[in-house]
Amino acid sequence: MRLVRVAVPVPGLGLLTYRLPDGLQAPRGTRVVVQVGPRKLTGLVTHDNAPLDDTPARLRDILEVLDDVTFLPEEVVDLALWVGDYYLAGPGEVMSAAMPPKGWLRSDMTLALAEDAADAAQQVPRELPLDQPVDEAILALLRAKGPVLRRQVARVVAARVRDLEATPEIISRAVRRLLKIGAVRLQPVVTGQADASRKQRWIRPTPAAFEPATTRLGAKQAAAVGVLVGTPEGIDAGVLREQGIGSEVVRRLVALGLAIVEWRAVARDPFASGSAGTSEALAAPLFLPMTPEQTDALAALQPLIGQGFQPALLHGVTGSGKTQVYLRLARAALEAERGVLLLVPEIALTSAVASLFRRAFGERLAIQHSGLSDGERYDQWHRIRRGEVDIVIGTRSAVFAPLPRLGLVIVDEEHDTAYKQDESPRYHGRDAALVRARDAGALAVLGSATPSLETWRHASEGRYRLVRMRQRVNDRPLADVRIIDMRDVLASEGPEVVLSQPLREALQACFSRREQAMVLLNRRGYAPSLLCRGCGKTTECPNCAVTLTVHRRAAQVRCHYCGHAAPLPSTCPSCQGEFLEYTGVGTERVEQEVLAACPQARIARVDRDTMQRRGAIGTVLARFAAREVDVLVGTQMIAKGHDFPQVTLVGVVSADIGLGVADFRAAERTFQLLTQVAGRAGRGDARGEALVQTLHPKHYAIVMAARQAYDDFVGHELEFRERMRYPPWLSMINIVVRHESLATALKDAGLLAEKLRALGAERFGVLGPAPAPLGRLRGESRVQLFLKGRDRAAMRQVTRQAITGMPSLQKRVTVDVDPLSML
Repeated sequence: MRLVRVAVPVPGLGLLTYRLPDGLQAPRGTRVVVQVGPRKLTGLVTHDNAPLDDTPARLRDILEVLDDVTFLPEEVVDLALWVGDYYLAGPGEVMSAAMPPKGWLRSDMTLALAEDAADAAQQVPRELPLDQPVDEAILALLRAKGPVLRRQVARVVAARVRDLEATPEIISRAVRRLLKIGAVRLQPVVTGQADASRKQRWIRPTPAAFEPATTRLGAKQAAAVGVLVGTPEGIDAGVLREQGIGSEVVRRLVALGLAIVEWRAVARDPFASGSAGTSEALAAPLFLPMTPEQTDALAALQPLIGQGFQPALLHGVTGSGKTQVYLRLARAALEAERGVLLLVPEIALTSAVASLFRRAFGERLAIQHSGLSDGERYDQWHRIRRGEVDIVIGTRSAVFAPLPRLGLVIVDEEHDTAYKQDESPRYHGRDAALVRARDAGALAVLGSATPSLETWRHASEGRYRLVRMRQRVNDRPLADVRIIDMRDVLASEGPEVVLSQPLREALQACFSRREQAMVLLNRRGYAPSLLCRGCGKTTECPNCAVTLTVHRRAAQVRCHYCGHAAPLPSTCPSCQGEFLEYTGVGTERVEQEVLAACPQARIARVDRDTMQRRGAIGTVLARFAAREVDVLVGTQMIAKGHDFPQVTLVGVVSADIGLGVADFRAAERTFQLLTQVAGRAGRGDARGEALVQTLHPKHYAIVMAARQAYDDFVGHELEFRERMRYPPWLSMINIVVRHESLATALKDAGLLAEKLRALGAERFGVLGPAPAPLGRLRGESRVQLFLKGRDRAAMRQVTRQAITGMPSLQKRVTVDVDPLSML
């Protein structure tokens, strides 16, 4: 008897063991259909020779093997298993992240007649009176069509018997009644197709079409044969229709044995459809002359390709030309017949980098990110899987791309928090990329102007090779950064001022010189809250412990956590007072203020509100690169990695937003954001300038960002972290317990903390429990506790053991290993 272990896409569920029936083959990475409880699910084989457990009689058989060959490569299966183990996520959840869209078949239930349905309908208990019209309609449907998906029963019945006026609720009650009396039964099924490729109808000539005609053909038929003979490999049926050759002519040729109809897979190309975006890279030169520092960096890194796992930090100031080093490293890897994986933190950066690399290396390149349609992601994934791709560029999830012979892994802007997923599996794309490179024996290059403290410590202590580029290309100076003390501005200009006079004048001067500017505020909406001056209350989300953000253009107040939205009130919801005041500023307000300062300027706004349409951000950035936009206003989406040579001015509206967050990383993030956004200015021939508005002009993160003094900042911050016993000097796990009742959440979290302390045996510290800074989210109270220590393995093992011992808690607990958010 052969046993296999299978991962199924059920949150928190571990690997399951099944019997593999004789005659079936299911190697690692193969998709299978299995029974889990009452449901049939698609699973993935992770181990094809599992050890026999103590209860073989209870094992179920694999129901079906979906793939003739391995679907998910072994190296991706290994990475997914590591992610699940390290980040305490179910292996099936991680496999789902590694799968292409439609990789899992859908688990469903059908409604079917019971064998004794007729007898059962006659024996209805008195407490369940038969609703004759609706019940009979359901039974008639099942007799006529056979099993029907349960989720479709209400729609189909309502369509067949419109005169019943049966609502979905009435039909659902009837289904439950029929199930209870045994007239119908539920059957688990999986729906969908193992192959979700897009198919097109092609017409191909048979050998008979090339021989002299033995049958008299009509004019259109003869013309069609002529077209087919001219395209012996076949022709798209749509192209034939455009030439006046319709499906009736094709059917006649098939009947005569002159043509064959085939369904062929057609790739959905994101570059052709525009989903990959247009970018500033389209007009940029490819391989530019190298600076001495770039040459030295390449000389240090290129020989490491093919020498086994080699982690390296490429620390280059903004504008130092890291992308040129990436291009040449990729060329060296391709020449060594090794694949290249390049991760970027945001979808907006993918289009620019992918366009540049595609121009340099041709079409054997694929992109992977959530901005593509499901079909495009599916086809791109399968191109990679078939070996048609040498370079993969994408966001966090691209780390699971099935790219063979991996020789180079690049993580650009490695410090960016977007690499950490904020839902299960809560993995860090950078760290997963390092493991992927380790397993493949590849060079891993982490690039940043502001490396995370964790990465910097590894590099400074010799675990990563450190390569530095301290000068901008062509010896261009870094932008001049001026700090504007908003305490003085508010005192002189009043509390309503958004743009200080120096920033307004700088924008006007920039516009008059026909140069471009970027204005950053890392908060979207018009105002973060709506205050009643009568009762002093703010408009709050009914589901979360946050105020509702004002979106003036949409005339709504919205919660940016749960999505709750309501019309913008004209009176106070609490006291019905009429004196409502917008408090705080968002990007929508900044856009309005910039337009007031520069009425003739062409302004675009980049935030989640304006960039919801697929491909929208690529379009805006392309317009900005083409100088069709003068001022770009946005959140942190505009601060990362973009190269616009005509930008000479950067304005930061409120540099201290992030400093007030209850998070020990607040100063680091503020320093990184300010340094990165200031680095967007002065990348061309003209000198750049950055104006930073702040209420805390003496804060070390702001002062050192203004000087762009990374070494000074990292020394100061590391000393602070060591004193306070925070990462990177030790590790943390953030555990959040949720419940509708705060008292219950506190009680359960307290029990969990006791169990953790008992099992931990003082190998690590347990802090809390206490209400989380974001105390209520999506209708649930949140209570938080932290594990802090140096023994990562023990912390994870004890956490897993403690939660497993509290089954009632498992669906109400969130575990975040190496958390980047303390909220």
